[in-house]
Amino acid sequence: MTEKKHEGERIAKRLSRAGVASRREVERMVAAGRISVNGAVLESPAFNVVPSDRILVDNKPVAAAEPARLWKYYKPKGLVSTNNDEKGRETIFDRLPSDLPRVMTIGRLDLNSEGLLLLTNDGELKRKLELPSTGWVRKYRVRVNGYPTDETLAPLRKGITIDGERFMPMQVVLDRQQGANAWLTIGLREGKNREIRRAIESINMTVNRLIRVSYGPFQLGEMKLSEVDEIKAKVLKDQLGIERAPEIERKVAPTEKPRAPRVKQIRPGSASPGISLRGKKRAGSKVKRKP
Repeated sequence: MTEKKHEGERIAKRLSRAGVASRREVERMVAAGRISVNGAVLESPAFNVVPSDRILVDNKPVAAAEPARLWKYYKPKGLVSTNNDEKGRETIFDRLPSDLPRVMTIGRLDLNSEGLLLLTNDGELKRKLELPSTGWVRKYRVRVNGYPTDETLAPLRKGITIDGERFMPMQVVLDRQQGANAWLTIGLREGKNREIRRAIESINMTVNRLIRVSYGPFQLGEMKLSEVDEIKAKVLKDQLGIERAPEIERKVAPTEKPRAPRVKQIRPGSASPGISLRGKKRAGSKVKRKP
């Protein structure tokens, strides 16, 4: 099928919104002959679909795109953030509740990092929030081995080049020295691979703990390790301009895996550990605890 339709939306955007894959991956799936519309295999991604079209991926029907949803997840150290790991390591998807819808990560946290990881069922929302042009600061609590000073941290604040790759200026605050280690708060507007670890190594120190505590307006707050909290529809509207029907409260069945997370609805209002946010508008939440 090569004929173009002018109404509707591109197949890549449609499948991305449905959480099937990124736009780029959908284009690869089309090239591999894995996608058909109304019984005909697509030969080009330059094809528009409408709601009445029947779309199959690997001969399985694609459900209509659901309203965009967003979750906060406290990723533990030791899990990779990909769907499938070529080395066979455990992924975050092995730990998520079994009755969550299909979700994608917004950005990543490497194997040895922990903290806030955003999840969504909507590929377009994922794409939007990952773009540096969004301007959202990602904040981290970082423990380094060494004795940093304002002088040694100056290159990070000015922006550095490592192995030919330019890193934007970072927001760096020296919080306290604790024996042979020091705690820093670092803010970034981009998310390059192992950016903080590489930057710290460039000033002859090493990171021995890294916790992401916020991603834009969304805060880790008082979440426990491995917990999953869904962002309320009102917060999505206020922070992202996303309009959708009121949510139906539903319980998520616990997974049988150890240390299974729970999913709870959240309200705006909680602060991240180690960072003062007084006077700032926040889109975090204070988690309700079960007795």
